[in-house]
Amino acid sequence: MLVGFLILLLFQFAGELIVMALAMPVPGPVVGMVLLLVCLIIKGEVPESLRLPSEALLKHLALLFVPAGVGLMTHFSLLQADWLAILLALIVSTGLTIIVTALILNPSAKKLHQLEKE
Repeated sequence: MLVGFLILLLFQFAGELIVMALAMPVPGPVVGMVLLLVCLIIKGEVPESLRLPSEALLKHLALLFVPAGVGLMTHFSLLQADWLAILLALIVSTGLTIIVTALILNPSAKKLHQLEKE
């Protein structure tokens, strides 16, 4: 299990290094998880040493939102001042996400349906 946590931390570290080197406006852990996803796709499976710690983290995922909630309460005055812009951004981004997901999923579902027929 320790090896799995080490792998996750190494990918997070790699993501942080890439973000710093390229001055990307994306969080390092997100880049690290994309790198991990690419590696897992290439490998074709999730190793047991990585699956176990990942499942353990997912079981306690709600605890990882506590710092974000504290941050929201710390900056409540900013939220109160810009609530309309934040609400609009949330609605638009959610709508765009749903539309893009549908556009990607529809052709994928058709292709899968064709493969099932064969």
